Amino acid sequence: MKVLILGAAGMIGRKLVNALVSSGLPNAAVSKLVLYDIVMPQAPEADFPVQCLKGDLSESGEAGRLAELDCDLVFHLASIVSGEAETDFDLGWNSNLRASWALFEAIAERTRKVSSEPPKIIFSSSIAVFGGPYDAAIDDEFLCAPQSSYGAQKACIELILADYCRKGFFDGMSVRLPTICVRPGKPNLAASSFFSGIIREPLNGQEALLPVETSVRHWFASPESAVGFLLHAADLDTQKLEGRRALNLPGVSCTVEEQIEALRSVAGEDVVKLIKPVPDARIRAIVDAWPEDFTAKRALKLGFKADDNFEAIVRNYIDKELSN
Repeated sequence: MKVLILGAAGMIGRKLVNALVSSGLPNAAVSKLVLYDIVMPQAPEADFPVQCLKGDLSESGEAGRLAELDCDLVFHLASIVSGEAETDFDLGWNSNLRASWALFEAIAERTRKVSSEPPKIIFSSSIAVFGGPYDAAIDDEFLCAPQSSYGAQKACIELILADYCRKGFFDGMSVRLPTICVRPGKPNLAASSFFSGIIREPLNGQEALLPVETSVRHWFASPESAVGFLLHAADLDTQKLEGRRALNLPGVSCTVEEQIEALRSVAGEDVVKLIKPVPDARIRAIVDAWPEDFTAKRALKLGFKADDNFEAIVRNYIDKELSN
């Protein structure tokens, strides 16, 4: 199977690459891996050919270039993050929605021209497609009503993907990822970045700024769980979705206070003392528009699995990142 990863140089993209190189797909052999990002991805050592491409999907001709690669499976992880999409309105809509639509149309056009099996597309969506007021735990019937540009862009892409799948231009689904925590590396422009920062920075001996109250509750999954979600989605028979191709994924619901308590349990009080409250009304306003908990019954029934608790997420970061 020929696999294309868009956003391959990002954190989840790199971890997905490593998983494909080390273990492959659940029930298929990888014959070739194509890595694409706005910066040149690094080619891993692998038992199959790896092609690295640099480009901007929002630029004219890029979508067609990728469609002509004739890949069997596409992981669409590329996007402008939430904070940047909210700050730069035009950039967010161009890089997220218009670029994705161009990709879908280019792949659909190729499907119309050739008789080969249409590809499968796994699109990484977000819980930002929802907007309040919220139930205590959102079920699979909850209204999709985003309260941010980023969430609106993700919701639009979900709808376009579903309609193209309905028409048979390609197969696929949208997986609504929880906030990924603890993200390794440096903070990014995502409004949710601090959720990782208040764990990552103290564990690395650095001060972390907390822009919201400790009572704020949110929905999390580890990077390894995110990769597991993507691989499971790639292997899933989409007929089981019964036409509802966007899926809320399982995760861990906890407050910032519970995050901090998990960090204290694992690493001690001196590490926790490196967290400094610095209120930020802009960040709080964005976070207030996000859901706090999900039932994720459909995803669990379909075999998706997440972390047991937030302490497991902290230990996962220590085992996978600090040990290296």
